[in-house]
Amino acid sequence: MDQPRWLGHALEHLGIKEIPGAMHNPRIQAFFKDAGHGEISRDETAWCAAFVGACLERAGYKSTRSLMARSYLGWGVDARAFDNPIGSIAILKRGTNPSLGHVGFLVGITADKVWLLGGNQSDSVSIAAYRRSRLIGLRWAGSKFQEQIVEDSDSKLFGFALNHVLKMEGGFTNDPVDPGGPTNKGITLGVFAAWRKVVLNSKTRARLISELKDIPDSTVRDIYYSKYWQAASCGAFPQALAIMHFDAAVNHGAGTAIRMLQQAVGVEIDGEVGPDTRRAAKVRPVKETIVTYAQIRRARYRSLRHFWRFGKGWLRRVDETLARSRLLLDHVVVGGGKSKSESVKNEPGKRSEGMLVARNQSGINGTKWWGQSVTIWGALVTAAATVVPVLAPMAGVEIGPDVVRQVGSETFSAVQAVVGLAGTMMTIFGRFRATQTLVQRSVQLKL
Repeated sequence: MDQPRWLGHALEHLGIKEIPGAMHNPRIQAFFKDAGHGEISRDETAWCAAFVGACLERAGYKSTRSLMARSYLGWGVDARAFDNPIGSIAILKRGTNPSLGHVGFLVGITADKVWLLGGNQSDSVSIAAYRRSRLIGLRWAGSKFQEQIVEDSDSKLFGFALNHVLKMEGGFTNDPVDPGGPTNKGITLGVFAAWRKVVLNSKTRARLISELKDIPDSTVRDIYYSKYWQAASCGAFPQALAIMHFDAAVNHGAGTAIRMLQQAVGVEIDGEVGPDTRRAAKVRPVKETIVTYAQIRRARYRSLRHFWRFGKGWLRRVDETLARSRLLLDHVVVGGGKSKSESVKNEPGKRSEGMLVARNQSGINGTKWWGQSVTIWGALVTAAATVVPVLAPMAGVEIGPDVVRQVGSETFSAVQAVVGLAGTMMTIFGRFRATQTLVQRSVQLKL
């Protein structure tokens, strides 16, 4: 079973103890701070809830930010029905006072006992056994408690990338040739069962398929963020590369995607996103990296035994992802990324696609000068080809027989027709691509 991220953080502190006397353990003080109570400095203060809260916060989840153990009875979702609740937050009663309790992470359970990895157990972070009759709640993270998904600086980029992936994945499928089996919105039945902590077998299969068909959007988002976006460290890379990398992680697996990325940027292929991989991804031109990455993905698809069945769709997916990534070379996702130079405000008048905002190099407040309008230039060219020959004589300019004979009447007509057609096409194209309002700008012409 994949252990939850918060349990990994908890295990790191196993063995930490209070310091007797006037001194206080700074690591216990840090628990209070990370749980939202930095004003508390004494390690003698009951700190079981501070320990749980700190581990959750460090793993990217919003805790209750309370020092009351029983505050976790309303946190997340009920985990008592899970086939394997190991790692969940366990709440115990303490005496007969309904306001008192103890909280820790469940690491073992039998018919009459539960084992908790918790803080303030014999004044330390330890694993201790308690009577199961004291257990009053088991809780697991629900989507609204995944604060990192909401607050991370790369959350908007993730949202943009997720929209792309969901368009690629589509709805529920159950192709007998697909090794992933029943899949909805790109979430396979196996992944869904593991996320739900339910063993997939003949008894649970039908129920899980039914639940997969109705999988909530919040669960889809949580799974993609945890198992692919974070697992592949997508937010650590330039935005255009992050889109390609995330799509690869979803379709190939996070580990395989990391190795393909490392191949694309020319570093040692070890499947781990370390400082060398991050540095190479930032130094190498992103435009070259995403093209190379796409080529590596195509080659991998062609090597798979199911390419005959899904190959056309796979290659189209790479092409569309590459196009999406290229779009981000000239655009930025609002709020995404770490570079101030890539930060663009979504000002009134600017066109946005999802969370994309175009870089406006010459416009002011979302407007552009009429001289930049393809539509207007198309109209002017058309006028030059069709209207000017008629109106010119009225203005005293003769386009007479001599001119026609000099150029050749047929040639003149042909050129006039071509120029007129070009002007018309420019007008139509300009109308369809128009995204900004026009403003007047003074222009001086010197002859």
